[in-house]
Amino acid sequence: MKMFHTLAFCCLCCCRLVGVFGDTVTVESVSVLEGDSVTLHSGFTEIMGGDLIQWRFGSENTSISEIDVMADSMVVYDDILDERFRDRLKLDYQTGSLIITNTRTEHTGLYQLQSYTVSKRFILTVYARLSVPVISSNSSQCSSSSSQQNCSLLCSVVNVGHVTLSWYKGNSLLSSISVSDLSISLSLPLEVEYQDKNSYSCVLNNPISTQTTHLDITQLCHTCSEDHIHCCGFTEAVIRLVVSALVGVVTVAFLVYDIRSTRGGDKK
Repeated sequence: MKMFHTLAFCCLCCCRLVGVFGDTVTVESVSVLEGDSVTLHSGFTEIMGGDLIQWRFGSENTSISEIDVMADSMVVYDDILDERFRDRLKLDYQTGSLIITNTRTEHTGLYQLQSYTVSKRFILTVYARLSVPVISSNSSQCSSSSSQQNCSLLCSVVNVGHVTLSWYKGNSLLSSISVSDLSISLSLPLEVEYQDKNSYSCVLNNPISTQTTHLDITQLCHTCSEDHIHCCGFTEAVIRLVVSALVGVVTVAFLVYDIRSTRGGDKK
């Protein structure tokens, strides 16, 4: 009886595969943040008696869990695929839904539900948690080549993937760069006026989360006039020090000459 049950299911799966190419199988996209749990819903409110439900993963259609209602059994195969699902798979025995806990980016991929009555596909994307963008000054000195003095800035992030990095002026987008690779470093430049009073921010985001760093122009950008004042203050201090030293040398020389003159007069 068990063998007949399994053969019947295999035949049904073959028929279902034909249906897949005929676009009869539902495909659902699901996104989750790394570390969170996600449930792939079977669509059942209750599994029918005698049904056999299997969950498969990846392009190789690897079986990762199964509920056999007739045999009253439920099993997860979390030791396969380099144990990437170890202690992370759960099944809802009532509905047949698959629960993945403590998700990682390596759990991204295709999941398939197969039963006697339903075939469903899920494309799961697990996004890594975003780091906070870092804004730094990219100018070694201020620019005085034009009447408008500008400050060069750079917004950077490291070890990111499937993200967009953007500069905003208030709520207006100024520039952006997007990548789909994993573990890549990104930098986006921006040039602003030293006396600019507008609000700027650098934003890193993916479809489900955002990190923002606001620009403090006064902290990262110094005007040429300020640098000039600091420079002149330092130069003036050096000049005063040199003059003081010269005055001291002349004074000592005069005193020595005076003493020698006095002693010469006494001897006479």
